[in-house]
Amino acid sequence: MRKLTFGMNLSLDGYIAAPGDDLGWSVPSDELFQWWSDRVGATGTGLYGRRLWEMMSSHWPTADQRPGATPAEIEFARRWRDMPKVVFSSTISTVDWNARLFTGDAVTEIARLRAEDGGSLDISSPTLAAGAMRAGLIDEYTLVTHPVLLGGGKPFFTTLDNWVNLTLVETRTFPDGVILTRYETRR
Repeated sequence: MRKLTFGMNLSLDGYIAAPGDDLGWSVPSDELFQWWSDRVGATGTGLYGRRLWEMMSSHWPTADQRPGATPAEIEFARRWRDMPKVVFSSTISTVDWNARLFTGDAVTEIARLRAEDGGSLDISSPTLAAGAMRAGLIDEYTLVTHPVLLGGGKPFFTTLDNWVNLTLVETRTFPDGVILTRYETRR
């Protein structure tokens, strides 16, 4: 069985994007950027919803070819292109960059992928993660909390039908007061 993790940057009040999908508050330090890059390099398959897929695929496939690209950006772009990805959407018709499109029931497909042998699965979309959370499929939550209050926007967590008990497995502090917390689901 593969491990399924949901992790993203979020504000102290629990949002992954400010109103209007503004992400300007979450610019990572070099150390945090490297941590995210290492995470992408270790992920067996990335699971994306349409909106995050469109954002990532509009920048990272060619970011290493842009003038002034840093070594860290070049490394991340390579790792991101190489990582197998599944994009869950019923509104787009094609994907590229080592990705396949899935248009059916997302929770059923995530459960199928999780039941397979292979590397870890990483959900990078709160909308996609919501169904997996409600179905009890997520094994680990990785929160990278930035010291900012947004007051609204796109929430990290969804409304749940039942409590999810967690065990803290790691904390780490990054520059600028950013704190990583990792929790495993108690089963």
